[in-house]
Amino acid sequence: MFDSPADVTERLAAVDYLSDDAISTSVFLAAALGKPLLVEGPAGVGKTQLAKAVALATGARLIRLQCYEGLDEARALYEWNYKKQLLRIQAAGVDDDIFSEEFLLERPLLKAIRSASPTVLLIDETDKADVEVEGLLLELLSDFQVTIPELGTIAATRRPYVVLTSNATRELSEALKRRCLYLHLEYPTPERERDIVLTQVPTIRAELAEQLARTVATLRALELKKAPSVAETVDWANTLLALGRAELDEATVAGTLGVVLKHASDQARAVKELGLPDA
Repeated sequence: MFDSPADVTERLAAVDYLSDDAISTSVFLAAALGKPLLVEGPAGVGKTQLAKAVALATGARLIRLQCYEGLDEARALYEWNYKKQLLRIQAAGVDDDIFSEEFLLERPLLKAIRSASPTVLLIDETDKADVEVEGLLLELLSDFQVTIPELGTIAATRRPYVVLTSNATRELSEALKRRCLYLHLEYPTPERERDIVLTQVPTIRAELAEQLARTVATLRALELKKAPSVAETVDWANTLLALGRAELDEATVAGTLGVVLKHASDQARAVKELGLPDA
């Protein structure tokens, strides 16, 4: 999949994802060792984008399981097509086998396990799912197989490259963590964020990208309900281009805060702490 960490860096850069040594080494080892990669960190640091970039860089199919409270086996793994089963019973009687491949509805986990082509399985925001879902993942991440009582054990046709993300809103189980390599992501340094902006918005001037990155770093240092994400920094860069602004002065910051701060209380705090004029 990758020849080395340096190969990871080069190929991710080719799809506009700027990596660093820790990211590239973790991505490489996950592929080389056949281990899932657990990427943890605050919202907005590029965890999901990393999985997407790996899929894009390798030409693999991306299959995403979005976790949420109440997610169950039927939505994560598989369920039976009950309407089709009922129609078969009505047409052929109860002796017909209604628990066969014909009636099976694949959900993301099963779809990834059975994929014959290269696949990146993204299990996104794992910490939002109930603890029971972690139990469901243990067999999958240990042996790359799942068990369906009516059909037996289904082993991976081809092992997917697995990325789990977590915003650390709750502690994941030690059993789950043992099965994974671990990568912690924080917000990038202003220098790296400037480079990300220049990569994503190539028409922006380097000086303005520098101003943006440093202003965002200042905002993140405030006690906010929701700190600006890297994607929102890129949105801010595109906003300034759309407005024809060549400099990020105080009036421009105040007038465009809604691009990066999505809570009224955060905007009020930024105006007060940074001494900005009222927009």
